[in-house]
Amino acid sequence: MKPRITVITLGVDDLERSLGFYRDGLGLPTEGIVGQEFERGAVAFFELQAALKLAIWNRKDLAHDAQLPLTASSPTACSIGHNVDTREEVDQVMEQAKNAGATITVPPHDTFWGGYAGYFQDPDGHLWEVVWNPQWVLQE
Repeated sequence: MKPRITVITLGVDDLERSLGFYRDGLGLPTEGIVGQEFERGAVAFFELQAALKLAIWNRKDLAHDAQLPLTASSPTACSIGHNVDTREEVDQVMEQAKNAGATITVPPHDTFWGGYAGYFQDPDGHLWEVVWNPQWVLQE
């Protein structure tokens, strides 16, 4: 398998609410909800970086498409890491997420490995880590 991840899809319970959180609250660019003409097809895509998109799709429709039973969500099943260039940017993004309606689970803090990070949950409980790693140089 080639390392070619192009879409990260989050199952959400309220597509409109999540659209507002990511578009209006976090400022991620999107064309809004598309695919509403298809049964179980309504989805929103957000541009993250070159060749990478975030998608939000109703959890029940994702479960149907994957032919899996709809189960309770678990915020600790995975996390999405959002790396930034500075410690100050960690604080800024965490504040932006809080103002958008996120739940801050861990405020920004110095990490044991020399970085600076915090965690928040989106309205559906998906866990995001905002992190500055002094060892990484980020590519735009």
